[in-house]
Amino acid sequence: MKPLSIQLYSVRDAAAKDFPGVHKKVAAIGYKGVEFAGLHGFTPADIRKVLDGAGLVASSSHTALPTKDNLQELIDTAGTLGYKYIITGKGPDDYRTLDGIKKGAAEFQAAAQLLKGTGLSLGYHNHWWEMDLVEGRLGLDWFLELAPDVFSQVDVYWATNFGAVDAARFIREHKKRIPILHLKDGCLTPRHPHTAVGKGRLKMGPIVRAADAKVLQWLVVELDECATDMMQAVEDSYTYLTGAGLAAGNK
Repeated sequence: MKPLSIQLYSVRDAAAKDFPGVHKKVAAIGYKGVEFAGLHGFTPADIRKVLDGAGLVASSSHTALPTKDNLQELIDTAGTLGYKYIITGKGPDDYRTLDGIKKGAAEFQAAAQLLKGTGLSLGYHNHWWEMDLVEGRLGLDWFLELAPDVFSQVDVYWATNFGAVDAARFIREHKKRIPILHLKDGCLTPRHPHTAVGKGRLKMGPIVRAADAKVLQWLVVELDECATDMMQAVEDSYTYLTGAGLAAGNK
């Protein structure tokens, strides 16, 4: 089983009020790691102390796309917090045409090249719009072919494109490129809130097991919004994933 992390965007409202306290809460639930989506005004050194005090590690971080201008800052932040995976994405307009996909893939491939020798790897996080067909292929299939040095952080819920795509099959086809899976669940209906993982319609076992155990390093829970209390959904997701033998926690 792979260790379980949480994308802190899930608990962004609580984090905006007490970012260090959120780390303590997810650590108390049993999560092994956290994935960042901003530091809420704290310095990396401040948050490293929080991580160490809570017994957490940083699995990864959603950041800006690396450029020559921000490269050193990204390297320094990652070094302080202790992660090696940085992830970002593109908007739906970039996936309307193959030319748009080619342009975005070229940008990501160039950014990945900037990271060569730094110890960091660049990943792409998908939403549903990358899973539409563009000239006979999924947009994300095109992207991954055109940006060979970029890994795929597959968001398993969005990868289904609301039931139109077999997420497990997609993961199997690209398993050599997937060190992190984003786990979310829900009713597979657009514009509906998510549920705790295990309480929606996704068959999470086959989806997780479709990944290559030698390549996969982290499982990350992410719930964009939830109709129930978010922290309870985060805890319920942990309970389900560890109880089903799909992920490893600290409890």
